[in-house]
Amino acid sequence: MKELIQSFLQNEIANEVTPGAVIRVKHKGKWILEEAIGMNSTEDDKVPMTPQHLFDVASLTKVLATTPSILQLLGLGEIHLNDRVSTFIPEFAQNGKESINIKQLLTHSSGLIAHRPYFEKKLQFDEVLADICANEELTYQPDTKVVYSDLGFILLGKIVEIVSTLPIEQYSKKYIFEPIEMNDTTYLPNVERQRYAPTEYLEHLNGHKYGIVHDDNTEFMGGISGHAGLFSTIGDIAKFCDMLENDGYYNNQQIIHPLWLHKSRENFTPFSTEARGLGWQLRGEGSSPAGDLMNAKTYGHTGYTGTSFYIDTESEVTVILLTNRVYYGRHDKMNRLRPRLHNLIMTNLSN
Repeated sequence: MKELIQSFLQNEIANEVTPGAVIRVKHKGKWILEEAIGMNSTEDDKVPMTPQHLFDVASLTKVLATTPSILQLLGLGEIHLNDRVSTFIPEFAQNGKESINIKQLLTHSSGLIAHRPYFEKKLQFDEVLADICANEELTYQPDTKVVYSDLGFILLGKIVEIVSTLPIEQYSKKYIFEPIEMNDTTYLPNVERQRYAPTEYLEHLNGHKYGIVHDDNTEFMGGISGHAGLFSTIGDIAKFCDMLENDGYYNNQQIIHPLWLHKSRENFTPFSTEARGLGWQLRGEGSSPAGDLMNAKTYGHTGYTGTSFYIDTESEVTVILLTNRVYYGRHDKMNRLRPRLHNLIMTNLSN
């Protein structure tokens, strides 16, 4: 399988989907593949991609930081799924948003729009939050469809802060990353230039983004949000997946209560063809980045920058893929790469 995966990813690199990639595959409790392929960039100071490279994981922030934080607070009895957002953010109770609850934010079924270009007005975090509260209206009836919404996870990050009295970056570091020994996972990273897998080229920088969050809104919000901003390595994400597969425990320390971890993997959106757990994207029965062969209960997430991980609990397969897909601009080629890669892995597990 190793040669097949190498050849597949080399071909994608040649087609300028990404300059490089790192991948890990686990089967039946053992990591059976770890490969680093290509380069971190195409610039004069480029270096070969390694497992130590730091990636902007984009929306994996939602499931590496915000979702486990919320699951912990649920387990502590600090919140419950049907708590209204306005219980914690009273000014949110405007324009028909009065009844939106935590569960609906986690499952992207709240009625909120997917995205707003707050960066165009250079809005900082508090200004973005105020705008969501004062100006957003429901774009559909809650619990009738799934519309993947960054706004929902901006709100969830704020709820973590209000309930725990710690900003999301401090809470996630103290209660998730440090206990799991995810020592390279952080907002606002500060490492040497060549350790980054740089993202998009921007005119005003006269270069690619190195260590600056790719998400435009998060950049203007100070680099920290519940929906984006996190940087990590494949080794750290592998530890996080180990914790998930060990019923929420890492080194005999409970990170997420098993009951809440199991609850989070249920399909909360039977009204939609897009199956959603609490924060998780489920493979479901329709088309999926996880491909065609992983089980319907497979769970994981993707990041716009070219990152993803999926865990198939029935086949006992975990696949982590990190690329800097936006290095060549905001193209859609990754949408075909992911399902084909997962199909290739599932087809050749015994090889």
